[in-house]
Amino acid sequence: MIQWRKQNDVLGTINRGNPTESGLCTLCRADCQGKCETWLSSLLGRNLLYPRDFGHVTAGSGNIVHVGVGYHSLRIQGRLYGGSRDQGKDNGESGAFTKVNVESAFGSAVKTKVRAPIVSGALGSTFVAARFWEPLAVGAALAGIPIVVGENVVGVDREAVFENGKVKHSPELDRRVSVFLRYYDGYGVVIVQMNVEDSRNGVAEYLINRYGDKVAIELKWGQGAKDIGGEIQVTSYDYALFLKRRGYILDPDPEAPGVREAFEHGQIKAFARHSRLGYVEQSSAAEVAEQFFRQVEYLRQLGYKRITLKTGAYGMEALALAIRLASEAGLDLLTIDGAGGGTGMSPWNMMEHWGVPSLLLHAKAYEFAKRLADRGMPVVDLAFGGGLAREDHIFKALALGAPFAKLVCMGRALMIPAFLGTNIEGVLRPERRIAGGQQLGYWEKLPPNVREIGDKPEELFACYYEVERKVGSAEIKNIPFGAIALYTFVDKLMAGLQQLLAGARKFSVTEISRDDIVSANRETAAEIGIPFVTDAESDRALQILDGQFSGAVVGSKRF
Repeated sequence: MIQWRKQNDVLGTINRGNPTESGLCTLCRADCQGKCETWLSSLLGRNLLYPRDFGHVTAGSGNIVHVGVGYHSLRIQGRLYGGSRDQGKDNGESGAFTKVNVESAFGSAVKTKVRAPIVSGALGSTFVAARFWEPLAVGAALAGIPIVVGENVVGVDREAVFENGKVKHSPELDRRVSVFLRYYDGYGVVIVQMNVEDSRNGVAEYLINRYGDKVAIELKWGQGAKDIGGEIQVTSYDYALFLKRRGYILDPDPEAPGVREAFEHGQIKAFARHSRLGYVEQSSAAEVAEQFFRQVEYLRQLGYKRITLKTGAYGMEALALAIRLASEAGLDLLTIDGAGGGTGMSPWNMMEHWGVPSLLLHAKAYEFAKRLADRGMPVVDLAFGGGLAREDHIFKALALGAPFAKLVCMGRALMIPAFLGTNIEGVLRPERRIAGGQQLGYWEKLPPNVREIGDKPEELFACYYEVERKVGSAEIKNIPFGAIALYTFVDKLMAGLQQLLAGARKFSVTEISRDDIVSANRETAAEIGIPFVTDAESDRALQILDGQFSGAVVGSKRF
């Protein structure tokens, strides 16, 4: 197994726990005091693109691992010359990397604009998602990226009102949607995910009646972390019983003989709440297709103009089915989440051993999408997720899936700035530490990793004044620090992406292509069809050596 380094002396980052390919720890804590690359990027922003202590150091590349097959085994292809059709000619500054356009769009009949090619992972009924939703949603709206409300939000809402089995009022779901819409300015969208229980509870009907086409709906087939329904853990017997009576599966069953007594005596300390599996009544791909098309048609009849699908790290048949059905149904986005995606309550060994790893899954998704395109069929826009957290990940994933991949899905990476900013706000604005009966910040004082940067928000967050210019000096006091941290993190990612695109001589993210990446080992080249680094462009190299310059004049020589 590859051992990812815990410390990067060049950037001054260190992982608290065991690092992964993404640069995140396997166990990411909301109270973490730093300082992995994502954590520090949420404060320093684009400054973290460069080595620390400028003027006092020289820095060289570290020991890059190119063993095995993964996103780490791809490299980005730089080019010596050339521009692109979107490159502006403005007083000789068209070669500046800051001129690279990272805005994009996705969708079928309705195009959704994004300021950055990122979509959040689904943030649903987990208590972490609920607790940090405001900084996440406000930050996403300000950054102009889509955010996904995950499954089961209505089902776990104790204040939700039901009539005849259908939701009539859900304060928590309304909070999730309205927080984003408050700062929405035409970029991004709030997407609400719907699983088996959500369909049964009437979530789609509730949303369309309250918000119309301001929201998109997402059907859920799975995720990269697990191949069973969503889970949370509750430590209250009464809440467990409440969820059981809402129709969920509880493990152990709070109504089973002896369970209550065992809980009261401390032998049982928590209950796991599980969702049901979908498509258990279907036994063939044709039956799944029939049910899926009926569901999509029903959503369109309700009035939904934007419908997306989320699928996980299933095998090739399910992947092909997702791409084919989403394309035929004219969906706006298909998010493909590779193993092992991160979440807060998935069985650990399932995350470790289940499903198709991200790079292999995404490579096959491109292959399948191209097969449809070659037959003249329209192909749904794709989003790739599963362990992606840095600007190089964004570049590689979009290039691997080009021209079909439009977005990169990030889950835990976007939650880290929300954690960090909220902890800082809890110290600097202690009156905000408790909201809605929940403790939001975990810190009693700023830790040394933060104090060495500053002790005021305008010192701590590199994009503080940029956000203030965006919302106004009167409104900035209402912006959660976690939202400013998320905005700062996205700004860093986009600056890094601009640099990588400029090096590839692509001045718009929409022009990225598969020949912008190469494989760093031959195993990867064989598995995913991206040429080995010294095989790529070798035909053109030989033409140059053989004097084939297409009539160019070099000095006194004509080739």
